[in-house]
Amino acid sequence: MSDYLTHGRIAGGVVSTPDLDAALADYHGCLGLAVVEQGTLDAGLAASWGCPKSAGARFATLQPQSGAHCFVRLVEAPLPDDFKPTRTFGWAAYELTVKDVFGWPDRLQGSGFDIVGPPKALEGLPYFIPMQVTGRGREMIYLNEVADNTPTSDLPKANSLTDHIFIVILATPDREASLKWFEQALKLDVSSSYTLAYSMINNAFGLGSDYRTTITMVQKGRLPIIEVDDYPAEAAVRQGDPEMLPPGNAMITLAIDDLDALDVAFIAPPVERDGPVYEGRRAATVRGYAGELIELIEIGG
Repeated sequence: MSDYLTHGRIAGGVVSTPDLDAALADYHGCLGLAVVEQGTLDAGLAASWGCPKSAGARFATLQPQSGAHCFVRLVEAPLPDDFKPTRTFGWAAYELTVKDVFGWPDRLQGSGFDIVGPPKALEGLPYFIPMQVTGRGREMIYLNEVADNTPTSDLPKANSLTDHIFIVILATPDREASLKWFEQALKLDVSSSYTLAYSMINNAFGLGSDYRTTITMVQKGRLPIIEVDDYPAEAAVRQGDPEMLPPGNAMITLAIDDLDALDVAFIAPPVERDGPVYEGRRAATVRGYAGELIELIEIGG
């Protein structure tokens, strides 16, 4: 396992998609991620995620051309008709560091990605320029071009046109409770908070353009990991079969120094797993405060 991984580093994100072949055309053919593994989901792995009915689903694992140990796993799954992104609790988005963000609208033409937020600087956040797209599974992906580090975090500039996931966004019914959970359960650090007019949330819930949301970063030292967002009271539990992967942004994978040192309830006991994501390391999965799935890979401290 590469030196890239340190405690808390994002090692991947799982996306549920209704059409794996079409999604591969988007993530491989359009975003340029390399396909490093394909197959059907092992029953033991699916059970360890708390998703036994996802066993046997077709999947593909993709990696950025930079070689960063961070993978997007596409898993074929039914898409509930009533699922809408940015309206339910759980993983709301994966943020990828990219080059030339203003060139991405043209590159995405003809793909299965819909642009929901064109490249635009954010109020009070001059450190990167994001754009937002949704995929065929209504997953939300941010393509962010990093400009500079923030006062409290180091933001990675892309080493390939599309590079690794460097921040994941969590929608939670109780931001403070989620922050406490990450701090106590996963030994991560609570960092800066920002209050801003968040267009993705305001548009999703039909709120006024001046409605303001508070977000807080969870980090390890200066390594940004999770953006925890307060969601409006209208937000709901995510749709779907509770024994299958959730729709959209389904699960993240984090590197952890020592699984045995964590005070958490694993869905199933840690076991060694093979493949490009795990490389023979022990892995186990937990649920966070908002019910979000978090797979943990032990890297040794």
